[in-house]
Amino acid sequence: MALGTRAYGGCGGVDRGRLVKHRIFTIAVADVYPHYVTKVERKGRTKKELHQVICWLTGQTEASLKKHLAKKTTFEDFFAASRLNPKAKLITGSVCGVKVHEIQDPLMRKIRYLDKLVDELAKGKPLDKVLRG
Repeated sequence: MALGTRAYGGCGGVDRGRLVKHRIFTIAVADVYPHYVTKVERKGRTKKELHQVICWLTGQTEASLKKHLAKKTTFEDFFAASRLNPKAKLITGSVCGVKVHEIQDPLMRKIRYLDKLVDELAKGKPLDKVLRG
Protein backbone atom coordinates (compact mmCIF):
# COMPACT_ATOMS: atom_id res chain seq x y z
CA MET A 1 0.00 0.00 0.00
CA ALA A 2 1.39 3.37 -0.96
CA LEU A 3 2.24 5.87 1.74
CA GLY A 4 -0.78 8.05 2.32
CA THR A 5 -3.57 5.71 1.32
CA ARG A 6 -4.13 3.88 4.60
CA ALA A 7 -7.45 4.81 6.18
CA TYR A 8 -6.33 5.93 9.66
CA GLY A 9 -2.64 5.16 9.92
CA GLY A 10 -1.71 6.70 6.61
CA CYS A 11 -0.36 10.09 5.93
CA GLY A 12 -2.77 11.67 3.51
CA GLY A 13 -1.94 11.71 -0.12
CA VAL A 14 -3.25 10.60 -3.46
CA ASP A 15 -5.39 7.56 -4.20
CA ARG A 16 -5.88 7.00 -7.93
CA GLY A 17 -5.40 10.66 -8.66
CA ARG A 18 -7.69 12.10 -5.96
CA LEU A 19 -6.86 13.50 -2.55
CA VAL A 20 -7.75 11.14 0.27
CA LYS A 21 -9.79 12.74 3.06
CA HIS A 22 -9.22 10.57 6.07
CA ARG A 23 -12.11 9.63 8.33
CA ILE A 24 -10.23 10.91 11.39
CA PHE A 25 -10.48 14.47 10.00
CA THR A 26 -14.26 14.43 10.51
CA ILE A 27 -14.26 12.74 13.91
CA ALA A 28 -14.90 14.97 16.90
CA VAL A 29 -11.91 15.50 19.16
CA ALA A 30 -14.33 14.84 22.04
CA ASP A 31 -14.91 11.31 20.71
CA VAL A 32 -11.18 10.46 20.88
CA TYR A 33 -10.42 12.50 24.01
CA PRO A 34 -11.72 9.86 26.50
CA HIS A 35 -9.28 7.37 24.95
CA TYR A 36 -6.41 9.82 25.49
CA VAL A 37 -7.50 10.29 29.12
CA THR A 38 -7.77 6.55 29.72
CA LYS A 39 -4.37 5.94 28.15
CA VAL A 40 -2.51 8.50 30.26
CA GLU A 41 -4.37 7.80 33.52
CA ARG A 42 -3.81 4.06 33.18
CA LYS A 43 -0.09 4.85 33.22
CA GLY A 44 -0.29 7.13 36.27
CA ARG A 45 -0.42 10.48 34.48
CA THR A 46 -3.15 13.09 34.96
CA LYS A 47 -5.81 14.78 32.87
CA LYS A 48 -4.13 18.08 33.79
CA GLU A 49 -0.88 16.88 32.19
CA LEU A 50 -2.81 15.75 29.12
CA HIS A 51 -4.37 19.21 28.84
CA GLN A 52 -0.92 20.79 29.15
CA VAL A 53 0.30 18.66 26.25
CA ILE A 54 -2.72 19.43 24.04
CA CYS A 55 -2.54 23.16 24.82
CA TRP A 56 1.22 23.26 24.24
CA LEU A 57 0.86 21.67 20.80
CA THR A 58 -2.18 23.63 19.64
CA GLY A 59 -1.88 26.99 21.36
CA GLN A 60 -5.36 26.47 22.80
CA THR A 61 -6.12 27.60 26.33
CA GLU A 62 -7.68 25.32 28.92
CA ALA A 63 -10.99 27.18 28.41
CA SER A 64 -10.90 26.97 24.61
CA LEU A 65 -10.01 23.27 24.76
CA LYS A 66 -13.03 22.63 26.97
CA LYS A 67 -15.26 24.59 24.56
CA HIS A 68 -14.04 22.54 21.59
CA LEU A 69 -14.70 19.33 23.50
CA ALA A 70 -18.21 20.50 24.48
CA LYS A 71 -19.01 21.60 20.91
CA LYS A 72 -17.70 18.29 19.51
CA THR A 73 -15.36 20.11 17.13
CA THR A 74 -13.86 17.87 14.44
CA PHE A 75 -10.10 17.36 14.27
CA GLU A 76 -10.11 19.35 11.03
CA ASP A 77 -11.82 22.36 12.63
CA PHE A 78 -9.91 22.01 15.91
CA PHE A 79 -6.53 22.25 14.20
CA ALA A 80 -7.80 25.00 11.87
CA ALA A 81 -8.57 27.02 15.02
CA SER A 82 -5.16 26.24 16.53
CA ARG A 83 -1.68 27.77 16.33
CA LEU A 84 0.74 24.88 16.14
CA ASN A 85 3.67 25.29 18.52
CA PRO A 86 6.85 26.14 16.53
CA LYS A 87 8.67 23.41 18.47
CA ALA A 88 6.29 20.78 17.08
CA LYS A 89 8.79 20.17 14.29
CA LEU A 90 11.04 18.66 16.98
CA ILE A 91 8.54 15.80 17.44
CA THR A 92 10.05 12.71 15.85
CA GLY A 93 9.47 9.00 15.83
CA SER A 94 6.72 6.74 14.59
CA VAL A 95 3.03 6.41 15.25
CA CYS A 96 1.35 3.26 13.94
CA GLY A 97 4.53 2.44 12.03
CA VAL A 98 4.64 5.76 10.19
CA LYS A 99 7.39 8.29 10.85
CA VAL A 100 5.72 11.59 11.72
CA HIS A 101 8.20 13.67 9.70
CA GLU A 102 7.34 11.67 6.56
CA ILE A 103 3.60 12.40 6.73
CA GLN A 104 2.66 14.48 3.70
CA ASP A 105 -0.78 15.77 4.70
CA PRO A 106 -0.36 18.71 7.12
CA LEU A 107 -3.54 17.94 9.07
CA MET A 108 -2.67 14.26 9.45
CA ARG A 109 0.82 15.27 10.62
CA LYS A 110 -0.71 17.51 13.33
CA ILE A 111 -3.01 14.70 14.48
CA ARG A 112 -0.05 12.30 14.61
CA TYR A 113 1.98 14.87 16.55
CA LEU A 114 -0.80 14.84 19.14
CA ASP A 115 -0.87 11.02 19.14
CA LYS A 116 2.91 10.92 19.59
CA LEU A 117 2.84 13.37 22.51
CA VAL A 118 0.06 11.39 24.23
CA ASP A 119 2.10 8.20 23.73
CA GLU A 120 5.19 9.83 25.23
CA LEU A 121 3.21 11.12 28.21
CA ALA A 122 1.68 7.68 28.79
CA LYS A 123 5.10 6.02 28.58
CA GLY A 124 6.30 8.11 31.52
CA LYS A 125 8.51 10.58 29.68
CA PRO A 126 9.07 13.68 31.84
CA LEU A 127 6.62 16.45 30.96
CA ASP A 128 9.38 18.96 30.13
CA LYS A 129 10.79 16.47 27.59
CA VAL A 130 7.34 15.81 26.09
CA LEU A 131 6.96 19.59 25.69
CA ARG A 132 10.35 19.78 24.03
CA GLY A 133 11.72 21.97 26.82
